Amino acid sequence: MRAPERAIGSTDGDYPRPLLVRPTWQDLSGTWGFATDSHDQGRSAGWHQDPGPFTHTITVPYPPESELSGVHEPDCPPVVWYRRSVPLDREPGPGERLLLHFGAVDYQAQVWCNGVYVGGHEGGHTPFTLDVTEAVVAGGEQVLVVRAEDHREDATQPRGKQDWRTQPHGVWYQRTTGIWQPVWLEVVPDLHLRRLHWTSDIPGAAVQIEVELSRRPESAVEVQVVLSLGEEVLAVQTCRSERREDSWVISVPALRHQLEQSRLLWSPEQPTLLDARVELRAQGRPLDVVSSYVGLRSVGIRDGRFLFNGHPRFLRMVLAQNYWPESHLAAPSADALRREVELAKELGFDGVRVHQKVEDPRFLAWCDRLGMLVWDEMPSAFEYSPTMLERLTSEWLEVVARDRSHPCVVTWVPFNESWGVWHGLDIAEQRHATTALYHLTKALDATRPVISNDGWEHTESDIWGLHDYAPSGESVRERYADRDAIARVLGDRPPARRVALLGDPVHRGQPVMLTELGGTSLRPRPDQSWHGYDAVDSVDALAETFRELVDAVLDSPELAGLCWTQLTDTEQERNGLLTADRQPKVPVEVVRKILGRPARSVPAEAIDAARRAARAPE
Repeated sequence: MRAPERAIGSTDGDYPRPLLVRPTWQDLSGTWGFATDSHDQGRSAGWHQDPGPFTHTITVPYPPESELSGVHEPDCPPVVWYRRSVPLDREPGPGERLLLHFGAVDYQAQVWCNGVYVGGHEGGHTPFTLDVTEAVVAGGEQVLVVRAEDHREDATQPRGKQDWRTQPHGVWYQRTTGIWQPVWLEVVPDLHLRRLHWTSDIPGAAVQIEVELSRRPESAVEVQVVLSLGEEVLAVQTCRSERREDSWVISVPALRHQLEQSRLLWSPEQPTLLDARVELRAQGRPLDVVSSYVGLRSVGIRDGRFLFNGHPRFLRMVLAQNYWPESHLAAPSADALRREVELAKELGFDGVRVHQKVEDPRFLAWCDRLGMLVWDEMPSAFEYSPTMLERLTSEWLEVVARDRSHPCVVTWVPFNESWGVWHGLDIAEQRHATTALYHLTKALDATRPVISNDGWEHTESDIWGLHDYAPSGESVRERYADRDAIARVLGDRPPARRVALLGDPVHRGQPVMLTELGGTSLRPRPDQSWHGYDAVDSVDALAETFRELVDAVLDSPELAGLCWTQLTDTEQERNGLLTADRQPKVPVEVVRKILGRPARSVPAEAIDAARRAARAPE
């Protein structure tokens, strides 16, 4: 097994679970045996014990539809199998367990170890862990077999922008079947730390830690938490517990001082992260130790503004599909995840709305480290039914549990543009669904804004996100000129063909943001496909359209943020600021300068800009 670097200081970003890091792990990426099962006969035929059907190979974690997988089969059957013989770097000893981790398998997974069924999972975007200890064969290689099932025609599966057709059309892309995030092994003590969660309390000068153990301890255990910034220890606390799940408040005295807060708080401009070391002890004997990190920050809403660390902040976001031509939903490398964040920052954006995808947690870790705000969004299903709602809710709970300790995540979005709840205007059950997911998310995490249904037909939302593909800056200026104009948009003149608000929502000072805007493409050559909301003929025209629309939003005294569509070209959607191979269409410095103008709705931005100009050398 290899030892990764510290969670914060890691330069390669390979470690699959950056918020709970142990010093050793075994990466199972690479070549696996592969078989398709068009007639779904593999289980009855005993493929989990038979190497015969695995006549092909696949490179994990790339989906078989992708080029990097080595399979490159766009019309992949709904059932696929994986097989690999694994020599263990270290076998579990007495009092230890061997855990098999999957980052994501789309959509249903069943797993065998040495012919023994060890468990499964439903949900194509969230991680799961299986204890394979009892199936281990001592002194030999371990045979792992995975069956994945993903039906393209099942519209009740949360699928995001994966197409149900063989060839992508409209705004939908190539499918992703099976394993598409890392697979890895880890030896742990029998009683170990299974999950950590951090919540910062800036006014209280504290951090709350929630701990889940692998099982209830037979007698009381101790959990020691050490928080530090570099070599400076900020807090040390030892807590005693007899429970499987427990939580404590860790005092951080330095946060009581205003000057210290400016040094310790996390922001896109200063992404300060505290190292966290958590050790589990029983009767004075160490059992388990993990490293993690904490970002101290707060988010909220008030008086039509988005609040960040207690101050109004105008959000300059970009829609990120996070899709690569050669590997689809899977990133082509760990470094590609970091580069995606760097590209958005270089362009001048301070946030990404990861669209219709639950991104690899290593991407969120780079957003934490480099300073990028994230709107976390659930991939949609398309057909409303009790099965759809059960599937989406179950997976959304796993998304929130996985991501709620990342300081970069500042907003939750369970639904987008009424996908899967198409008839909320007329059908009460569908309105109740979006409202229920809003309240369920708030019950799990009251520290972040939640949007019931981004784009339109909001039932209960903390931010009223509107999708407005206005053709000109003039139309944006007219629609969002002042509070009265925005009230008309929210009332009876929405920018889309659907109403903005459903029912009679309570006004609590929700900010109004244009959470999809632009979508402008360079007009394609005759031999190219194209999809977008508008097209221009030159780079200069693209830059001017970007400037015109962004200026109009920044000049509004009421709008609280924008999200430009989109960061990169994706399949037939050629409306990115970057090409599919991540090359800028408009010079980076031009985009950055346009975005850098102060927003009229946040007067402090103009004051800060004036102060910076005054300090600048002649």
